[in-house]
Amino acid sequence: MQCGKVTELLEKQWIPAEACDWDNVGLLVGSREKEVKKIMLALDATDEVIDQAVAAQADLLITHHPMIFRGMKRITDGDFIGRRVMKLIRHDISYYAMHTNFDVYGMGDAAAERLGLISDGVLEYTGCREKEELGIDGIDSIKELGIGKKGHLPEQMTVKECAKLVKERFGLNSVRFFGDPEKVVSYVAVSPGSGKSEIEPALEAEIDLLITGDIDHHDGIDALAQGLAVIDAGHYGLEHIFGEYMKQYLEKQLPELTVVQAVEHEPFQVV
Repeated sequence: MQCGKVTELLEKQWIPAEACDWDNVGLLVGSREKEVKKIMLALDATDEVIDQAVAAQADLLITHHPMIFRGMKRITDGDFIGRRVMKLIRHDISYYAMHTNFDVYGMGDAAAERLGLISDGVLEYTGCREKEELGIDGIDSIKELGIGKKGHLPEQMTVKECAKLVKERFGLNSVRFFGDPEKVVSYVAVSPGSGKSEIEPALEAEIDLLITGDIDHHDGIDALAQGLAVIDAGHYGLEHIFGEYMKQYLEKQLPELTVVQAVEHEPFQVV
């Protein structure tokens, strides 16, 4: 199957125009004419991931985070991004990124489902899309698009119990939280990735607890001062589910292709 046919399938579900203006999504390296038999999935196109793609003889690498964010005036081996691009081209591996367009239509749903959240909508609304899913007299349904999901936990629990739930469901070694560990919460929001910009929407929605990543000292204590508890599970911690989600989707949609996940881990260590 040609690379362009694969990306066409992806872009029907995760429309590039739904990505944020500052983002860089789509086919970033390679040709749409490239014949694809094996796809590798990863959160980031690190040196280790690209080496795995080469060793696996993958034809297409798909990541959540774009390897190329800013304009590049030159591609040489004097720059680490340049070296990665050169290695992909040298080994004839096309490279595709699906970032905030996946966030608004996939990542939040996947995270909420993993937590068993009874969702009642997106956390930060960005738009909507018509979908013919109801099957009732041909009536179209409207699906809200946005960053994160909000809703009720299956049952009330304390902040500490919820932190343990996040740690277990996402397979993490540890999580941090801001708040009284014994405070009982029910109405929560989950926003994978860097979530400090979601504190304000969470406060407006009167959320008890925000589950996200990349919360610094000041944002954490300021959220807490306004009555919002926060669980920081890390940027990788909540978004590593991208690989598993996309593997299931691609294997169902394109059973003739081989789809593999790169071996990845938290980019930092704790002692």
